[in-house]
Amino acid sequence: MVIDALGFPPRRLGRLHTPDSAEDTVAQLVVIASFHLDHLNEQLASQAQQAAGNLTRVAAGKSTINPLGVLQNSATQIDILAARRADAVERLKEVIRAYRHVAALADAAPRQAQQPSAAPARRPSAPASPVRTARSW
Repeated sequence: MVIDALGFPPRRLGRLHTPDSAEDTVAQLVVIASFHLDHLNEQLASQAQQAAGNLTRVAAGKSTINPLGVLQNSATQIDILAARRADAVERLKEVIRAYRHVAALADAAPRQAQQPSAAPARRPSAPASPVRTARSW
């Protein structure tokens, strides 16, 4: 997802910005969110493969059918992992949007600093008022 959205892998994203800058902080959130999503994908795939293996053995008649259910807790675990994965996808989308916003602001700031600014408007000077200074003797 990160490569599709930003054009480079998350590991590279973590090295693009000045440490402890706003861009770096949000980039680190993108990296963390992407690794979390990868981890959930691995867990979901593993659980689904295990369930598929159980179903294949039952369908082939190579396994006895458990009276408590063929999948038992596997189906619930798969549903929970699928929901967690969907949530992780949304979180990653949010931090990618935030990163794009922060990075765009950071890119715009140097350009604004390079543009010549208009001379500040001068106020007409007020008549000088007499200033009294205190003297200590």
